[in-house]
Amino acid sequence: MKLFIAGHAGMAGGALVRRYQRENGVELLLRTRRELDLADQTAVESFFQAEKPDAAIIAAGKVGGIHANNTYPAEFIHENLAIATNCIHSAWKAGVKRLLFLGSSCIYPKLAPQPISEDCLLSSALEPTNEAYAIAKIAGLKMAEYYRKQYGVVYHSVMPTNLYGPGDNYHPENSHVMPALIRRFHEAKVAGLPEVTAWGTGKPLREFLHVDDLADACAFLMALEAPPNLVNVGYGRDVSIRDLTELVASIVGYQGKILWDSSMPDGTRRKFLDSSRITQLGWKPRIELSEGIAHAYQCFLEEESSGRLRGA
Repeated sequence: MKLFIAGHAGMAGGALVRRYQRENGVELLLRTRRELDLADQTAVESFFQAEKPDAAIIAAGKVGGIHANNTYPAEFIHENLAIATNCIHSAWKAGVKRLLFLGSSCIYPKLAPQPISEDCLLSSALEPTNEAYAIAKIAGLKMAEYYRKQYGVVYHSVMPTNLYGPGDNYHPENSHVMPALIRRFHEAKVAGLPEVTAWGTGKPLREFLHVDDLADACAFLMALEAPPNLVNVGYGRDVSIRDLTELVASIVGYQGKILWDSSMPDGTRRKFLDSSRITQLGWKPRIELSEGIAHAYQCFLEEESSGRLRGA
């Protein structure tokens, strides 16, 4: 099988490369952004026509935390819409029969009932701070669904919960909570700081999945003859931000005090995916949270020492 992984240099894409490198009979087709701009329609169509992959996984996209999404909404909607439409349409035109599109749990409504099932999609308003990104991802997954419906190709989507692991983005302002905590406590430990301030009350609940588990779930779904159009992939348990913060500090080895600034916003009270659809199909995550964070921290140290740390 000739498999194109779009976005292989990112965290999810890198995990997919590691996963499929272990499989016999898979020829990976990879392009850097410099080699192929996925937002360039002509370039993407030419690539698919020339290479004719058997399958594609679209893991590319412009991603970031609340600050980045809220500050650059035009960039987030434009780039992610372009990537989705160019890749899906070009794949179909080139005769690609199998395609998996990676979305995000932020596609679901802000006030969706917990845990969030796939049926909650488009049932009410989105979280305003990442609406631009979410709309682009919804367009991509719906495009995959409708191409499957009209043309008979097996194009389907996966919605991962919050991801972490090797290749994460550790930018001091635009990163997600897990890499932000890892970097903050590591730097506080190195600097010998007596205390670290965390935002909010620590009460919100979040779910975190190691990116290698996501890659395994994607390979599982790609191997199914008739997968669902849309599948959530989560860890199956959530954790309070306070407990997560203390766990990361412990794993990193920071021994100072953690102060909570309750004047800062907490965000959504809970965000937890219902992953029963994929577990009923026979898949479940294997990497425990503490084990995964320890692995992520070791990768952070290796990436930092080698100058490969994203967002440094």
